[in-house]
Amino acid sequence: MTPGLLRPDQSLRLVETYPPSAPARQAIIQVEDLSIVFDAPSGQVVAVDRVSLAVAQGEFVSVVGPSGCGKSTLLNAMAGLEQPFEGQVLIAGEAMRAPRPEIGMVFQQPHLFPWKSVRRNIAHGPRALGKPKAEALRIADDLIEMIGLTRFASAYPHTLSGGMQQRVAIARALANQPRVLLMDEPFGALDAQTRAVMQDNLLELRERINATIVFVTHDIDEAILLSDRVLIMSAGPGRILKDLEVSLPRPRSSAIVAEAAYLALKRDCLDLIRSEGRRAFEQMEIKT
Repeated sequence: MTPGLLRPDQSLRLVETYPPSAPARQAIIQVEDLSIVFDAPSGQVVAVDRVSLAVAQGEFVSVVGPSGCGKSTLLNAMAGLEQPFEGQVLIAGEAMRAPRPEIGMVFQQPHLFPWKSVRRNIAHGPRALGKPKAEALRIADDLIEMIGLTRFASAYPHTLSGGMQQRVAIARALANQPRVLLMDEPFGALDAQTRAVMQDNLLELRERINATIVFVTHDIDEAILLSDRVLIMSAGPGRILKDLEVSLPRPRSSAIVAEAAYLALKRDCLDLIRSEGRRAFEQMEIKT
């Protein structure tokens, strides 16, 4: 049977919990009654409102929802880049107050050092943590081989395509051997063909690393293809509307998007997001 296709005895399970309950495995990420508030000219704006969730060690969880719903803000709180107004984020039982080396972050733009080669970009993290130069370069070389860019180890970022630069950014995030990898729309700026290749690359990479991954995206297909669970957020203020378990077998490939069970789950996701979008629009009309 073709790898990644649904077997007749397997199905998708649709699980709704609010707040999502902790998975059976040990939870490495715990978000507890989290609210994040920003100051604006019109007053305080609630970006994330009383969100609670748990992510187990080794899980791949995607977060989707309407624009402005607080997806990136939630991810930044997990990274220690945003501080809670109420509640807390725990990584491995420790409250997040600031970025930590064991929490890797990949943004929509690669943000590589333009004056450093691919090899030295990836080695930067280990060197900053005090590892000897030889060890840091060995780590970089291993990751360069993993992402398939050995021929470009000495190249500089401006000579690479967008997809290649993003592979380097992912490798750089992995160089510190993070327990948690946070990815904020990392393929959002890529063309459709490159994005599909990067999704396949990430599926392969996931089989080779033991990191827990939280992935923010606007793309429902991308979320279902990659994830063990998909969290759907409401229009602002951001809350968790549904926690959908994706029971598609692994390893997966893009061929699975034609399967009936996959399409059923996609339809459920789209119906909920469209309904939430209509609700938000109606509320906006009432206010005006």
